[in-house]
Amino acid sequence: MSVQTISDVISALDTIVQNAHDNQSRLGYFAALYRRVTIAVRAAISAGFFQDGPRMERLDVTFAARYLDALATFQSGGVTTRSWMLAFQACGDAGLLILQQLLAGMNAHINLDLGIATAQVSPAEQLPQLKPDFDLINAILADQISTVSAEIAVVSPLIGNLETIGMRSATSLINFNIVAARDAAWFAAERLATQPPLLHDITIDALDLAVSIEGRAILYPTHGDCEALKLIQRSECPDVRTIIETLSQGSSSAAAITA
Repeated sequence: MSVQTISDVISALDTIVQNAHDNQSRLGYFAALYRRVTIAVRAAISAGFFQDGPRMERLDVTFAARYLDALATFQSGGVTTRSWMLAFQACGDAGLLILQQLLAGMNAHINLDLGIATAQVSPAEQLPQLKPDFDLINAILADQISTVSAEIAVVSPLIGNLETIGMRSATSLINFNIVAARDAAWFAAERLATQPPLLHDITIDALDLAVSIEGRAILYPTHGDCEALKLIQRSECPDVRTIIETLSQGSSSAAAITA
């Protein structure tokens, strides 16, 4: 999908969320979360939050294009990366937690796509200049994730029980740590930025394999308390549209979603 500006990205996400809402598709869960984060990033760029706003917009657009292209490929019956295929296919599994479906998307997008996009925007010797702004994104993500966690609790009233069965802590949810994921993405960007282009495909394929294994652990944890996960899932709101609307609350476009 061709996107040139961050506003193009938000418009594309608007369409994805609305279509998912209309079709009661769980593909709308991650898209709704991603849209609100993107809107927050656009606001931060406009407010001069970053040292280099135009470069951050290029990163945001390059980063988003990987998700948008992967989704379009999946929906047309094509083959995506292992990580995205796993996350998209999981959206057809009504037995998964809302949180698991969100984290599967975050895993593919941050652990795989972010490092690749970062290296594309700031190759080789340009990469260190991006690091301060790259790190500032963590503050925006932390603010959004904190709010979303409270909203998820509305549609998943027993989600707090993850902590009691040892699958949740202050920094991780079902073995996913967003700060660690972004650190790993930066490491991947450094590797891609400094190696010969001839090796990029091999490096990305190996990364995709590792990220897909992490995604499978998120979706299908080999944990002794899987029955507890099923209990949490059965308590969740069964209406896909309501969940999409809830996840869209922090978006300025949320009101456009119609029942």
